[in-house]
Amino acid sequence: MPPPFVKAVAYGAYEGSLRDLIHIFKYQQVKSAADLLAKLLQQASAGASLPAEFLVIPVPLAKTKRRERGFNQAETIAAAFVRRQRSARIELNTVSLVRTRETASQTGLTRRQRRLNLRGAFAVVQPGPIQGRTILLVDDVMTTGTTASECAQVLMRAGAKQVFVATVARAIKEAAVSMPIQGAA
Repeated sequence: MPPPFVKAVAYGAYEGSLRDLIHIFKYQQVKSAADLLAKLLQQASAGASLPAEFLVIPVPLAKTKRRERGFNQAETIAAAFVRRQRSARIELNTVSLVRTRETASQTGLTRRQRRLNLRGAFAVVQPGPIQGRTILLVDDVMTTGTTASECAQVLMRAGAKQVFVATVARAIKEAAVSMPIQGAA
């Protein structure tokens, strides 16, 4: 079954210095890295063929993880990305898509287990801003695409015109099988 999003792009492979940069940002709370990650995301999104006007929505983080980490890395990257655009036609929306429940860590789960783990974990609580709009769903890393697919499906059911996905990095093993990495590492 094809994914519910039009296209997924990533700046580079989730390895080496890119992986280190994401980990420093995400786990050591070096928030100044957000601007660089947003720049990389901007380069990746250039390969997505997005229209001039779209809504940027970060993948929501579970409440306990957000509390532990102190921030949502996808939201911080998305906000820095929108600031870099300097266009009133590209807006950030952090309230319409929410995580409705805690889920087990996706690490080590098969593709099928990931789908079952995330089923029903996201919802659109404010459909108005989404209806008829092109959405750019933003996250830091894409592994199997399960999270992006679940979010895109929920956004499409809420009336989104189309959903694109942009991440800073893509797990190589999965990327080779499913979608090419855009940009260069």
